[in-house]
Amino acid sequence: MPDDRTTVTELATALGMFPYPDVRTALTHRPDGLAIAGATWSRLTELHGAGALADEFATAFANGRAFFEAPDALRGRRPRLVEWTGGRRPPGDEVAPVDLRIDHVYLVSCKYLSRNIANPSPARLFEGLLATAGDWEQTDWYLRTAPDEYRALYGACRSATGLDDLPDDPGSLTPVDRRRLRVALGRSYPADAQKYYGELCARVSVDSARRWRDNVARQRAQERQAWRLLRIGNATYFLLGADAKRSLRLRVASPWDWRQAFEFLDLDIRPAQAGQPQVDWSVSYWDRATARQGVVEGHVEVRWSHGRFAQPPEAKIYLDTATDEIPGYFALSTGDDQPRLWD
Repeated sequence: MPDDRTTVTELATALGMFPYPDVRTALTHRPDGLAIAGATWSRLTELHGAGALADEFATAFANGRAFFEAPDALRGRRPRLVEWTGGRRPPGDEVAPVDLRIDHVYLVSCKYLSRNIANPSPARLFEGLLATAGDWEQTDWYLRTAPDEYRALYGACRSATGLDDLPDDPGSLTPVDRRRLRVALGRSYPADAQKYYGELCARVSVDSARRWRDNVARQRAQERQAWRLLRIGNATYFLLGADAKRSLRLRVASPWDWRQAFEFLDLDIRPAQAGQPQVDWSVSYWDRATARQGVVEGHVEVRWSHGRFAQPPEAKIYLDTATDEIPGYFALSTGDDQPRLWD
């Protein structure tokens, strides 16, 4: 289940799509067109009454109202049905992060204050190229890409924490072993282990970038991979939310629309030097309307999930270019100025 903040931002966006003047009135009427359970209605009402997420309610409701009014969206027509995914992943090969579906047609993603667009396994990104189904290995990515450096780091950490009863090889760690080691390490690596961690970062970054480049080239999939990184889905959808600098009320193009407006030029993948394993990426494109070349920047952090050694690493994909500057993301041209979630 999504957390309270996610529940509020997604469902208050949905409430804004109905012709009520404010959140309180919408919650009082509980429109039949919003398909959620009674317990969810009660929790949403409770959160609104508590007041701690008032800014989130106001911002999301205003985004929903903009969608209600926009010529590209509902055009002032009351929706018959708004369905909420509630954090569940839809079946099928779809990269669009859909949270709401309106009248079986309009797909809406609600994204607030996050540059992180996905957290797949490294193998799914670097080998599976972000496909939702495939035959890639599920083993620990650090052991696959930097086995010597990983074992040296593990040995130094095990010795420094005095956990000599742990297995000799990190590949044999159980979930309980991992939790014990994570807790014993605390918030930083022991001095004797920091050198090995630096070597691990360098090796994982270089090998991950190499594998990713090779697989993209082998599958002739650069443009498709670029679309997946930019969250260009199989069909047009809408992005309603906010980032740290501005409101986001956008229509996101389908691949067919994208090619009408832009030409893909290149996907550049390179290892980075950072405080953790990292791969930088950039998408170069030609804007047909302005006759100018543009670039979208991003990076991937390959790091343990939930702390050092706690779980095998995941690939956290970030967009470094502002969301509303991404090619194929077109602004909705209506709606009042959005309330801010920050000062």
